[in-house]
Amino acid sequence: MNPFTLRRFVGAAVLALLSMGGAHGADLTVSAAASLTNAFKELGPLFEARNPGTTVVFNFAASDALLAQIAKGAPADVFASADQDAMDRAEAQKVVAPGSRRNFVSNSLVMITPSDSSLGLRSLADLQRSDVKRIAIGNPTSVPVGRYTKGALEANRLWSAVEPKTVMAQSVRQALDYVARGEVEAGFVYSTDAAIMKDKVKVVATIPTATAITYPAAAVAGSPNPAAALKFLDFLLTPNSQALLARHGFGKP
Repeated sequence: MNPFTLRRFVGAAVLALLSMGGAHGADLTVSAAASLTNAFKELGPLFEARNPGTTVVFNFAASDALLAQIAKGAPADVFASADQDAMDRAEAQKVVAPGSRRNFVSNSLVMITPSDSSLGLRSLADLQRSDVKRIAIGNPTSVPVGRYTKGALEANRLWSAVEPKTVMAQSVRQALDYVARGEVEAGFVYSTDAAIMKDKVKVVATIPTATAITYPAAAVAGSPNPAAALKFLDFLLTPNSQALLARHGFGKP
C-alpha cells in the first residue's frame, strides 16, 4: 500500500471511529443507588421527553459498588448515592465534578418481617430473642443501609447481640428479597423499598438514625456528556420530579 493510500485508509478509519462514538454521545449514563430503581425508571422517560435525542441508561447497585466502578473507569455521567459517606469518598477521590453535588431526596430506615410472620417482632430489642435466628442487613462495609443499620444498633447497644445473626446483603434490594422470601426473620431496608413489596413484607418499626438519610447526586468528572449530566441533576429538583419521587415514598432533601 503506497503512503497516499495508507493515509486515506487511516483517515477513513478515524472518521469511522469518531462517528461510532458520536452515535452514543447522546447517551446519559446514570449510576444510582439500588433503592432508587423504581423511581428513576419512571423519571428516565420524562427526562428524555424534555431532552429529545438523549437516551438515559441506568446502572443500579449499592452505592459503594457504583463508586468503585466509576473510580476504575466505568462509563458514567451521574452518580446518585444513598448516603453522604459514599459521596464524600467520591469527592475525595476526585471522581465527581467539583460544585455539582446536591441533595435531592431523603428516606427513612425501617425494620421489616415477612408479611406472614407470627413472631410479633416490634422493636430492635426483640431481635435478641432466641426465636430470631437470621436478620438481613446491608453489609456495613459496602452498603449505605447497612451503615445506618449498624449505627442504630450500636446506639442501642445491640450490635454485639445481633451481629452473629446477620445475613449480609450486597444491596438494600437483596436484603428486601431475603425478607420477602421468608429466608430471615427480620431485616432492615429503607421505607421506600418496603413499600414496593407490601404484600410480602410488613414494617414493624421505623428506626431513628444518628444522621438524616439524605441522597446526594453529582456529575462524574470527565463525563462524556457533561451538559446533560448537569441538566439531569437540575431535573431531579424540579417540582414534577420531586412529586414523582414523593409518590415513591421519598421525602424532601
